[in-house]
Amino acid sequence: MIIKRLYFAGPLFTQAEWIWNATVAEQLRASGFDVILPQEGSVPMLDGAAPFDPQVLFETNRDSIRSVDAVVAVLDQSDADSGTCWECGYAYGLGKPVIGVRTDIRSSGDDGALNLMLSRSCRTTISLPLAERSNIIWLVQAIVKTLNTLQ
Repeated sequence: MIIKRLYFAGPLFTQAEWIWNATVAEQLRASGFDVILPQEGSVPMLDGAAPFDPQVLFETNRDSIRSVDAVVAVLDQSDADSGTCWECGYAYGLGKPVIGVRTDIRSSGDDGALNLMLSRSCRTTISLPLAERSNIIWLVQAIVKTLNTLQ
């Protein structure tokens, strides 16, 4: 299987999350991947150019997951974002590989890093080493390397 098209799942509710997601997606695109970043599709609704429609957001994200080769999911915090968790489960159910990304330095979950259902849904999970905590390039390279091993 050749992995070219990715769905980038993760929380997108704070300015920090919004900017970080966009930066990582931009770096993945520079590495040759076609990345669907859901927050980009919501811009017209958030800016008031289109009416806010939760059903449209849901259907767009669901259909986007169906159209990709793999999902890269940010699973930070003591309890990962509920929307991201749903996206992981849906992708897993479709047989899409899910690559978990954990940049949070805290332990959590059933297996020390994640909720058991998430850790078992992910083909693999990339955990950012403490020494690389401010190095986005290290993280992107680790994601690319992992995706290339799936091909």
